[in-house]
Amino acid sequence: MSIGTGTISGADTQFLVVMDVDSTLIENEVIELLADAAGSLAAVAAVTERAMAGELDFEHSLRERVRTLAGLPVAAFDEVAEHVRLTPGARHLIEVLHDTGSRVAVVSGGFHEVLDPFAEELHLDYWRANRLEVVDGRLTGGLVGPIIDALGKRHALEEWAAACGVPHDRVVAVGDGANDLRMMDAAGLSVAFNAKPLVRSHADVVIDVCDLSQVLPLLGLRG
Repeated sequence: MSIGTGTISGADTQFLVVMDVDSTLIENEVIELLADAAGSLAAVAAVTERAMAGELDFEHSLRERVRTLAGLPVAAFDEVAEHVRLTPGARHLIEVLHDTGSRVAVVSGGFHEVLDPFAEELHLDYWRANRLEVVDGRLTGGLVGPIIDALGKRHALEEWAAACGVPHDRVVAVGDGANDLRMMDAAGLSVAFNAKPLVRSHADVVIDVCDLSQVLPLLGLRG
């Protein structure tokens, strides 16, 4: 872990910690789990890699990948959820933050249909993601509602910070891909977690071990 000048001191002040989901809060990329079920994994994984590196427009790449899911039954959501694995240290991070009166949120370029159950189980304070279009119990290959892209992630962070009254210097953003850069720029402390080179170069702090509890010392909290 490498720590820059952006670390926060003072354990008695509440924080808002906003995390990305895929490859941050969880070890998986949910779009790839769904694509595996739909038989389109190879094509989707290649697009995901380029989008994460900032080589492709996120919304275009998301719609391209979601189109490959057309026809997948909604029963696949439960099957995919069984394969989702929390990143080591995630549960401990959330528990300590809640014990100290802080708020924890996640914002995802992934999907509510998979995110909602474990966000509720973890007692997250806020979460937001994209929604897949379903007709007659099957995915259409389309999306419903606003796209949660880089700007959508920033807006969510700003909205939640205002809602819970946390000052800018106590807002922390944790992410790994190009789609996280705008919310990281809007935070008082930005943390690149096992991140792509582009994100590492922009962040205040780089954590290069797969353990989310390493965020706690940055906030002056005991791990």
